[in-house]
Amino acid sequence: MPKPTKGPRLGGGPAHERLLLANLAAQLFTHKSITTTETKAKRLRPLAERLVTLGKRGDLHARRRAMTVLRSNKDAAHVLFNEIAPLVADREGGYTRITKIGNRKGDNAPMAVIELVLEPVTPKAKSTKKASAPKAEKAEKPAEVVEEAPVEEAPEAEVAETEAPAEETVEAAAEEKSE
Repeated sequence: MPKPTKGPRLGGGPAHERLLLANLAAQLFTHKSITTTETKAKRLRPLAERLVTLGKRGDLHARRRAMTVLRSNKDAAHVLFNEIAPLVADREGGYTRITKIGNRKGDNAPMAVIELVLEPVTPKAKSTKKASAPKAEKAEKPAEVVEEAPVEEAPEAEVAETEAPAEETVEAAAEEKSE
């Protein structure tokens, strides 16, 4: 369980908050998505993420730790360990998504939908940069560029010579068009 926060709880004391979050987590695992207030959704997220991580481990100790939080809700634990955990096995975190949906009609409380992210993860392409090697290469490159500068001047002279015949052919083509 996350450390209880200082200040007001979610409608009661720490024991009530713990029970409320346990029930929300059990319903989240059973239904894959629930609608609740933004505050409750934000307080539920770390607990649900931790329980999904336990579900991914899947050993007996992880099951017993999850059952202490879920308060012997065996249906929710079964769904967590046998259905949700295999779907998020490749994901390294971020198992839940909170979407704000506006205010409740009765008391104007801000509402949100918290749902499990069960889509397969798409790996990002890793950059080909090396950690420390580019810094050393950058320091060496300016020295190499200075050394190569005289070599680059020779090809420029050749380019100038090749451009002159190209101009002559353009002029010759223009004369042919005029005739």
